[in-house]
Amino acid sequence: MGRPSSFDRDAAIETAMQEMWRHGYNASSVKAISETLGIKRSSFYNAFGSREELFKEALTVYFAQSPDNILRGELPEMPVLELLTNMFRAICAARAGDPEGRGCLVINSLSELDESDAELRDLIKGAVLSGAARLEELLSIAVQNGELPETTNVHAKALALQNLMVGINVFSKALRDEEQLWLSVKTTLEGLGLYREGNLA
Repeated sequence: MGRPSSFDRDAAIETAMQEMWRHGYNASSVKAISETLGIKRSSFYNAFGSREELFKEALTVYFAQSPDNILRGELPEMPVLELLTNMFRAICAARAGDPEGRGCLVINSLSELDESDAELRDLIKGAVLSGAARLEELLSIAVQNGELPETTNVHAKALALQNLMVGINVFSKALRDEEQLWLSVKTTLEGLGLYREGNLA
């Protein structure tokens, strides 16, 4: 049996992404997702190939919506430190504004996936490490632009920023107050010498 004529693949991926974000990858079985989408299991496999492939597509959708999406793609025209400050402010707002307190799909998956899902686990690890590399690149640009001293250890600060991002995504599952989340982040950014007032700060 084929997919329903009204089947919207992009909308289905969005729905599946929300389900995996809400319940976790392992709990989001083919049966569970198929029922949520209102399709047969055979239609699921025809549309997506496998749960693993659907998860990869769902991650692409998630990355495009995530408040840290400046770590992928073109940069807006503004000072790097202001950009990073605004990004962290947006992360706090997004996490506090989620009524379900789901945290971050990527970080949740990093904690959940194990050796039985080695390919997906490595994909997630790669995304996190590439985020750290992108942060180091941005901080290097900040040094070139004179926003940071030439003596700045951009590698160390990039690792600290990535660790801060991981931490706030987990902490926000317990602390749901945006201003308190931002207080913790802003204090860390100030300690690292990376806080700059911006439009969202």
